[in-house]
Amino acid sequence: MTRIAVVEGDGIGHEVIPVAQKVLAVLHPEYEYFPVEVGYGRWEQTGCPCADRDIAELKTADAVLFGAVTTPPMKDYQSVILRIRKALDLYANLRPVKGDGFDIMIVRENTEGLYSGIEEIGPDRATTLRVVTRAGTERIVRAAIRLAQQRQGKLTIGHKANVLKSDVFFRDICMAEAKKAGVSYNEKFIDALGLDVLQHPQAYDVIVTTNIFGDILSDVASYLVGGLGLVPSANIGDRYALFEPVHGSAPDIAGKNRANPIAALRSAAMLVSHLGDPDGAVRIESAIQQVLASGTRTRDLGGSAGTREFGDAVLRVLGTQG
Repeated sequence: MTRIAVVEGDGIGHEVIPVAQKVLAVLHPEYEYFPVEVGYGRWEQTGCPCADRDIAELKTADAVLFGAVTTPPMKDYQSVILRIRKALDLYANLRPVKGDGFDIMIVRENTEGLYSGIEEIGPDRATTLRVVTRAGTERIVRAAIRLAQQRQGKLTIGHKANVLKSDVFFRDICMAEAKKAGVSYNEKFIDALGLDVLQHPQAYDVIVTTNIFGDILSDVASYLVGGLGLVPSANIGDRYALFEPVHGSAPDIAGKNRANPIAALRSAAMLVSHLGDPDGAVRIESAIQQVLASGTRTRDLGGSAGTREFGDAVLRVLGTQG
């Protein structure tokens, strides 16, 4: 039996993930769905945001549907999502941004870089070690190359090699792997790339970059499709996979039925596609588009529908698809 771990997390995760789970259950009632509780809320209750047994539970799943977690700016608080990514070795973060006339896949290295977790805080200085390894770079660029070969065959390498020696290292390995694979590629400084993606999104296919640059670039690119409430992501490793909306826990609107569930729904679509049901992913996206076309929109898109109401509308459309 296919087992799906469902992690709502914190904030609006408690609202958008139930919507996505209901849609998954319509498409695949045969899946077994089981909850795993992690996050800041768990820490407030128990003093531990993510225990070893939680990681062990996640490893029993065929895929993880993940909401959002709050990471407070506390010296001794460990980021839950960073821990999970490392524990499951989810080294490839795939963040698609698709709209009218463009289809971009941002491939972000997910386990090292400035999110290495190697940090030190003292009275007069704080240090974060930016780790870029050959093994980490080779496997992320190879993942990007495979995607490019399945798509338009164009790879863009985003870096800051004019300033950072670690990015010279990253860029050179990426270029060597692209040449070896015979894939068409170009390279751009990440700041210029951020601007050009907004001005000429149709020029891009697959973009590969380091951890924090990929995080920022995908958030910026979400402007092209209406904001963070609409963009999904996949965290893929050689054995495990986790799917989550790009947005955060949004505590300012949590519990108000205002969150846009589209990013969570699209993350669910990526999940079913990963598990071998690309038609299910198409059905989810088609239902989203039909609901939007009918005029049902959440507040961030200029409408008045709540999280639950939008989700119910998607479920109704899926019901009519047979």
